[in-house]
Amino acid sequence: MFVSRRLTPEVLGQIAEAGFEAVEIFGTRGHFDYTSKPEIQLISSALSQHGLALASLHAPTSRDLSAMREGGAPLSITEVERVRRIEAMDELKRVIDVAEELPFSRLILHMGGPRETADPRKRDAAFSSLEHLVLHARHVGVTIAVENTTSEMGDPAYLRAFVDETRLTGLRFNFDIGHAHLAEGPEDERIEKAFAPLSALVVSAHIHDNHGDKDEHLPPYEGSINWEAAVKTLKTAAEPEIALTLELKEKAGNEAPSAAEQLAAAGESLDRFEREWS
Repeated sequence: MFVSRRLTPEVLGQIAEAGFEAVEIFGTRGHFDYTSKPEIQLISSALSQHGLALASLHAPTSRDLSAMREGGAPLSITEVERVRRIEAMDELKRVIDVAEELPFSRLILHMGGPRETADPRKRDAAFSSLEHLVLHARHVGVTIAVENTTSEMGDPAYLRAFVDETRLTGLRFNFDIGHAHLAEGPEDERIEKAFAPLSALVVSAHIHDNHGDKDEHLPPYEGSINWEAAVKTLKTAAEPEIALTLELKEKAGNEAPSAAEQLAAAGESLDRFEREWS
């Protein structure tokens, strides 16, 4: 939600005041410089001060080190060129190494960019990358959870086939319900169809809403997802207690609500979702 600005103790304080107990931090250096030991220590201290846990880190998707938003050259584990793939792996290892100073359970990772086409060379590159990264993460107690996206290589059926064929042990999935709602086919079948191939290996989920045509990252109940049906689907996961994270987009502009108001609305939507869950 705050990826377009620097993550500060003040921002974390606002999140805690809204009633949240844990956060996922997006690994964009302009937002959170995961290579800076003083910054890691600052955020660790702020999380502790405000009673917040770090549930997960979202892997960077860009090599742009100066941007305060996603952009620049993609950072991808599917790079066919070996030098660029090793550069991407090295950068992701730096993100994982945050756990040595600031423990977290999961690294959320995309299988390539938003328009990544299924290509046998890219598949082999992803396998080579993940083989190293899963082992590196295991040493610091981190599980890598690959997320379903709207690309061919992020398609749920493709992801499940990839894990089955490569037999990568320890790799898990993060189910993004908003991305699933953007798939082709009847709108009321999309989420269940997307979840089915991943359900045995899902450990976490990104919760957000949209109207079925673009990735809006709205709070639950502000789009067209049928949340009653969605909750029933999520509960079919093999993991009995999957971690649920709101992944929202901050509203900007002169007429946008304040951050505090947006956080309050997010909290209310999560409360409603939790009532649905129970």
